[in-house]
Amino acid sequence: MKARTIIVDDEELGRGRLRQLLSNRPEIELVSECADGRQAVGAIQKEKPDLIFLDIQMPELDGFEVLEAISADPMPVIVFVTAHDKFALRAFEVHAVDYLLKPFDRERFESALQHALDRLKHREDGTQSEAQAAVLTEVAAPAKTVDRIAIKSGGRIAIVKIADIAWIEAAHNYVEIHEDKQAHLLRENIGALETRLPQDKFVRISRSVIVNVDRIKELEPLFHGEYTVTLQNGKRLTLSRRYRRKLPQLGVG
Repeated sequence: MKARTIIVDDEELGRGRLRQLLSNRPEIELVSECADGRQAVGAIQKEKPDLIFLDIQMPELDGFEVLEAISADPMPVIVFVTAHDKFALRAFEVHAVDYLLKPFDRERFESALQHALDRLKHREDGTQSEAQAAVLTEVAAPAKTVDRIAIKSGGRIAIVKIADIAWIEAAHNYVEIHEDKQAHLLRENIGALETRLPQDKFVRISRSVIVNVDRIKELEPLFHGEYTVTLQNGKRLTLSRRYRRKLPQLGVG
């Protein structure tokens, strides 16, 4: 039986590379390609794949958020695809869930694919799901936080202190980092940036907004479980209903 496979990567070049490498493998049936995390969730729920090549940094939802959003049983075998080695690559090796670090060659790809196919063969014994859970726990654990961020712009590098950030807003593949009087554009997924921020100081209040709790002046309940979050500088943001569970972190019991 062929392994139903989905490719998830926000870059067409990346998807094309994986598609080409899979094209001559008779044991693979490519059922979908997705350019962002939200598309991926829909495709996974519809196609129920056996194997997913999953990018980590993407628009809408990152790779970890995709896995949190799906409720597949059994879980597909995941081969993570990333251009960054900061995502606890050792955890993949220890727990037998593979990864591809961009750029990768055919030999490395073949090794990862064979690893994934071997896991599929033994999925019935529960080993794969246990390993998958272990790697997700380890990889999705908060990364070491930073006290400043370096942002390249116009040939210069701006150093922004974390304490000076009032709020952060997603802008496609970028994030806008707002201080009180200026803003900076950083090429990074908001989910990835969130893992680098102190969790006791920065709280995600919607899919696209992170706020510094020390900059909050007041919260006002709206309809349907939403809240208006007013900052000390007068900026008004919205806490969406989906993120109501974050209210205790904002001081609301």
